[in-house]
Formats: sequence, C-alpha cells, structure tokens
Amino acid sequence: MASYAPARFIDLHALHPVPASLLNRGEDNEPKTMLFGGVMRTMVSSQSWKRHIRLSLEEELDEHAVRTRKLPVRVADALREAGWSPELAAFAGAQVARSASKEGFKTEEKQDGITSAILLLADILPEMIALCEEHRQLLQEAHTEHLATAAEQKTKDARKGPVPMPAVLPTRTVASLIRRRTATINMFGRMLAELPDAHIDGAVQMAHAFTVHESDPQPDYFTAQDDWSAPDEAGSAHLQTSFFSTGILYRYATVNLTELTRNVRGDNAQALRLLALFAEAFIDVMPQAKKTSTAPHTLPHLVHYAVRDRRPVSYAAAFEQPVRHTRGGGHTLPAVAALSQYADSVNRLLGTRRRIAHGYAALQPEPVDHLGTAHASFDELTDTLATAAAPSTAQAQA
Repeated sequence: MASYAPARFIDLHALHPVPASLLNRGEDNEPKTMLFGGVMRTMVSSQSWKRHIRLSLEEELDEHAVRTRKLPVRVADALREAGWSPELAAFAGAQVARSASKEGFKTEEKQDGITSAILLLADILPEMIALCEEHRQLLQEAHTEHLATAAEQKTKDARKGPVPMPAVLPTRTVASLIRRRTATINMFGRMLAELPDAHIDGAVQMAHAFTVHESDPQPDYFTAQDDWSAPDEAGSAHLQTSFFSTGILYRYATVNLTELTRNVRGDNAQALRLLALFAEAFIDVMPQAKKTSTAPHTLPHLVHYAVRDRRPVSYAAAFEQPVRHTRGGGHTLPAVAALSQYADSVNRLLGTRRRIAHGYAALQPEPVDHLGTAHASFDELTDTLATAAAPSTAQAQA
C-alpha cells in the first residue's frame, strides 16, 4: 500500500511590480478590476495566470494536456486526412464521445458534434485514432446500419427526432484513455461530471492577483500611420483608445502536498519535484496578453513561502487597507513592510508550532523581518522549499 506524506500545505506569496500592461482584460477590453478595502484595484484572474503556468510546466516536462470540446472533431479530421470518407470519419469521431460511458458524453450537433462540457485530457489523440483504425470494419458496419435505420424511421414518421447512435467502440478502452493523467492534471485537478471516476481533486489553489494599492485603468490614446499614404493626405489610418494598468500585485498560491502525493499514487519524489517546478513557474511565468505592445517582463520584488501542516494561510488581508506610496514615490517598500507586519501578526495569532519552515528572497538587500530565512536567489529558495516540505521517513510511513 502506498504511503502518503502527512498534511503539508506550501503557501507562496509574491509582491510583483508591473508597469503599463494589460495582463488580463474583461469583456469591455479593459483591465479587470475588483473592489477591496473600499477602493478599486487592478486584478489578474487566477485562471489566466494558472493557464500560463500550466502551459509552461507542460513545456518543461514535455508532457502536454489539452483543454478542449473538440475531441470528436479532431479525431474525425485526422481520420479524413488518413483517407477515410468524410461521413465515416464523422461517425467515428462521434463514437469517441458516444462510447466514453454507458450514456456517452453530451454533444452539440449544430456545432460539428463538439462535447457540451469542456474536457481536460492527456494527449490521447494518437491512441484514439489507432482505436478507430483497429475497429474500422465494425464502425463501417455500424454506420451503414445507422443510416438505414434513420432512413426507415424518416419514412415512417418524419416528426421523430434523430435515431440514437449505438456505442460501437469499446467503452472500457475509451474511458481509460479519457481518464489518463498528466503531471499538470495531477496538480490542477479535473472535473468531469459525465465520467465521475475521472475526477481529480486539484492540489494547487491560486488566488486572483490584485494591486496592494488603489489602481484604476488608465487610457492610452494612440494612432497608427499608413506608410503608403499620399504626401497630401493628413491624419492617421487608425485611431483608438486602449487601457492599461500599473501597480504592485499581491499574488498567492498554495500547494496541498498531501493531495499531490496522493494524485501521483504515493510517489513522494515526484510530488516534491512537481512542487519545486510549480514554485519556479509561479515566480517566473506571467500572462502574455498585449506583450508585444507593453513588454511587462518584470520579476517579483519579493517571494515568501511558508510550509504548514494544518491549513494554508493567505496574506491578502495585509492589503485590505490600501498601501500608500512613500513621500518620494513608490509602493514597493511600503508593501514589503505591510506584508512583514501581517506575517508577524499571523505568527503571533496562530503560533509557530504548525509552521514547519518559512523563508523569502527579495531584490532589496535589506533584511525583511518575520518572513523567515533570507535566501540569496530564487533558485536557492525553491531548492530549500522542496527540502523543507519533504516529510521525514518516519512521518511518511506513519
């Protein structure tokens, strides 16, 4: 029987200065905002940051997952490219959804048969295509029979709906492929109501990032010149006002190492490796919206971690009262002071018995109180974090 680590929660906090940017926009094409502490803050949604971290990790691990509704469509497209007739290829693609469970996945026939629910899958397209090739004769026979049944029903009563499609591909095999996991699926989890045993509780939780001070979207009026305009033509080819935001973001994520170890079937070494890789990506990866026109490629000013064995603790409340800039300008150092003071209050209130380790790395050379061990670099921080989070052999076997 696999043994799992005792309760371990790894909290990651970052203070991240961002210049003029549009990292995450809302439906009005302006920076997302939130009201907190009675003032407006710029916000970057956790979904946006999490997606870019996931893609970065998959590139690092060379193990890709895909979030999609187009599995039946992609299977059908691949079979057509392999020489199948369009009709049989479409039937086989639909079978991938129909044969996934007893009732099959719901699909949207008016949208080329995409699945109604979005799926998070390992890269199973080659195996799905091979499965269809293996059962091509059976699919051909079922397709012919299905067309005949549909034609007969239409002759008898055209008012009846479409003829239900029988499952042709082996359900156990199709479901097994859909249940397949990747490292990032084990980390971020998966919800699939139509195949409940494919559900995975996520080990990573991420909060919306927000500015520690008041921050409203700022307009940027710009023009674009036509390089081939005539000498006597005045004005611009394009006029528009876009919006950007600036500020010091507070970012927070927590990793349930116990859950992650369970998701990787008790492989403690793999869980710790994924934890370290996630911490590196949390520090290094940024959303890429409008990057060509803003290039907001900054580093966090400070990253702090805490390893706990009871529950995670966010420090977002440190900034419920918005930080005021210093007399000469700048929110960074007041934000560091607010984080330090809040950490001190949390340590006093909760005590330190449940805190296994804590530390930080920062751009500023001056030490920061109440955040634990000062690390010289982010690499040192992530290496130390993984070591500190690892349970002892005795604990792991308890």
